[in-house]
Amino acid sequence: MGDRRNKYGENPNMEGCPVETTLDVIGGKWKGVLLYHLLDGPKRFSQLRRFYPGITQFMLTSQLRELERDGIVHREVYGEVPPKVEYSLTEFGRTLEPVILVMKAWGEQYKTKLIAAKKQMNKPEEE
Repeated sequence: MGDRRNKYGENPNMEGCPVETTLDVIGGKWKGVLLYHLLDGPKRFSQLRRFYPGITQFMLTSQLRELERDGIVHREVYGEVPPKVEYSLTEFGRTLEPVILVMKAWGEQYKTKLIAAKKQMNKPEEE
């Protein structure tokens, strides 16, 4: 596992809030969505990049390396020309599947709520 420090400068091996530890590993703008797409199976770097064209190559590489360092993602390099690299969830990374799926369901509910609220705001007032 990584030797990352949380925002309070403490090592995650020390006692603290487990939610903070989880967010330290999967938090950020891209890690959750990368994990979501890896639930379906291994993906190549270019496939992950196509899902979110807004992510820079540097950021995608950085996020995948952190997930690999934390034992969540496995990076497989095939001895081909040109080189082929695939990313997949480790067995330990698979334990995040229920967390990611609950986050997906919550996000869908929240989007529905926002759309309904927006429609309500734009609805002409009845006299």
